[in-house]
Amino acid sequence: MPEHLELQQLVDGVLQGTTGHRSLSWLQCSCPYLGIILATVSSFFFSLCSVIVKGLVDVNPIELATFRFIGVLLPSIPIAIYREETFFPEGKRIILMLRCFVGTTGLMLSFYAFRHMPLADASVIIFSTPVFVAIFARLFLREACGMFNVITIILTLIGVVLITKPPFLFGDNLVSIVDEQIMENSYDIWGPVAALSSTLFGANAYVLLRALKGLHFSVIMSNFGAFALLYTLLVCYYIGALCWPLCGTDRFLVIALALFSFGGQILLTLALQYEQAGPVAIARSADIVFAFIWQIMFFKETPSLYSVLGALLVVSSVVLSGLRKWALALPRDSETRKKLHFLYLE
Repeated sequence: MPEHLELQQLVDGVLQGTTGHRSLSWLQCSCPYLGIILATVSSFFFSLCSVIVKGLVDVNPIELATFRFIGVLLPSIPIAIYREETFFPEGKRIILMLRCFVGTTGLMLSFYAFRHMPLADASVIIFSTPVFVAIFARLFLREACGMFNVITIILTLIGVVLITKPPFLFGDNLVSIVDEQIMENSYDIWGPVAALSSTLFGANAYVLLRALKGLHFSVIMSNFGAFALLYTLLVCYYIGALCWPLCGTDRFLVIALALFSFGGQILLTLALQYEQAGPVAIARSADIVFAFIWQIMFFKETPSLYSVLGALLVVSSVVLSGLRKWALALPRDSETRKKLHFLYLE
């Protein structure tokens, strides 16, 4: 699910270079693609979370975010306690709180987008978050933004335009990819606005995490989960949405949301311990494949040709970024690195 906003953001600065548990090293030896498999299963769990968010129309998406953050908080606290980490370290508190705020706001906006947009379209837009990091890293961290970044950003922007299909460019008529039947749809601008805003908040969270490289991921996730849980509870109370779902099925799905979030987060953490950040980021593109499958299977929404083309552009940009990150981490005399020299555009 595009909820990688909270843990996938740790790839660049926190978990990269972390080694796996020695007690499980035999698994990695017997299955060299263990990290990729774990990342793909994690994507499966996160995609099911997005299905639940879109399907529970009688439950406010902000309230659902509350249960989502329980799944963020629960696995983080025991890890931080086991490692005897300081939960609120001095010198990092302001940046830590800023990261919590932008991450929480971004995820709440993504839940709103899932509710008010086709599932696959919202997933693709939010999935493009890593591509936009280069812009904010350039603005706030003075990092270089080379030709490669410019190309991927342009491709992603074109893909987002194809997906959102703004009326001033495309009109209000959408064409089905299957039967090319013209369907009249009223354009809901707030869904795409929420998805794009979520992407921008997520990109800023990436940048803030680069200032938190010295902190263990359990500290960041514990603060994030606690802050987000309090934040969403206050918002729910303010808008009058703080209530337990009335229907038995809804209650089951809300609990499933927290469990899938918990499972997806743990699997992604393990994937990053067994595999480099680049390949894991590429494997996470399975989010988009699952989103298209669930959109057709559960919501009977056939994606338009524009949505498919836009998704291909966005996924290509993210996959290329992941390949570049992986290639740059290889030894300079590596044959694989030499074959991927076209990714080193500056």
